[in-house]
Amino acid sequence: MTLWSVFDTSSPMEFIPKAPFSDELAQRKGDHIELANKARTSASKIDSRFNYEPLFFAHPNSEAKWKTKFLNFDLDYPVWVSSMTGGTEHAKNINENLAKLCAEFKLGMGLGSCRALLTDDSRLNEFAVRKFMGSQPLFANIGIAQVEELVANGTENKLNEMVKKVEADGLIIHINPLQEWFQPEGDRFTKPPLETLTRVLDKLQTKIIIKEVGQGMGPKSLRALLELPIAGIELAAFGGTNFTLLEYLRATKDETKEPFINVGHSAREMVDILNALPTRNKEFIISGGITSMLDGYELKTKLKAKSLIGMASAFLTPALNDYETLRTYFLRQREALLTARDLLVNREEE
Repeated sequence: MTLWSVFDTSSPMEFIPKAPFSDELAQRKGDHIELANKARTSASKIDSRFNYEPLFFAHPNSEAKWKTKFLNFDLDYPVWVSSMTGGTEHAKNINENLAKLCAEFKLGMGLGSCRALLTDDSRLNEFAVRKFMGSQPLFANIGIAQVEELVANGTENKLNEMVKKVEADGLIIHINPLQEWFQPEGDRFTKPPLETLTRVLDKLQTKIIIKEVGQGMGPKSLRALLELPIAGIELAAFGGTNFTLLEYLRATKDETKEPFINVGHSAREMVDILNALPTRNKEFIISGGITSMLDGYELKTKLKAKSLIGMASAFLTPALNDYETLRTYFLRQREALLTARDLLVNREEE
């Protein structure tokens, strides 16, 4: 092809480029015409949480990272795989897939409840994922009811032994009075969790994170936790998986308990509460109702203290499949997170 062949020479005074027009481009332009009216939006639909700043954005490449420090661990992205499962036939596959994801993308992870390991090691293989995680932060997990029982029996050291069994870097203690009350076979607290925590913390030889399980916590509870010698708090707020509702669905329905299902605090409310309190160098995992990385980005940039975005149920379905399914899912989430970071500014930051 010569230079002249790409010009229309029908007029000696005009040279009009004949740009190549592929079938793909033609299809796209046709789609634009067909969908233009359907794609109209109202100004009332604007997501007013953010300023949109397109002049400072380049699309993230496959090597892009958001380097983060959490409890002195180095992460490539501010993402935490929140505690999910243990003690079931699917737990081993799920936890191994999640651990591999954490190793490849340098994330952190909390295990599901390790209660079974307090009495024997028959289910240890469901939690033994250190070999898949490498040096990434891994936290064991136990309920406050079990901690209360161990304190009462003077056997608190079993918690340190459990952490060592799974080669964890710390321990998450979950506070779940409503879940236990709804659960027909649930444990009953004989002491307030704050009292139990006060009695046990100086006997634990590891980093401690305290969390709820889907209802979140109010200002009095958060203020009390901030005064304890713990490393961090996971919000586990209302809006995600609600374990009180879960127990209601699996048990005989009790109409006297049903109104309690919807009590609690959203992640946004908890962030506002924490911003009004002295956080005393504690670090946070923002979880509960984080259905997209856009939600996570907004709350992370809003919280004044160090934080990660925690997700549990969002990872569960892909983790039930093979590792490649989970990996592909995370790659989409990662791209969304990095796009939010580089393209949007939280209006409350400015």
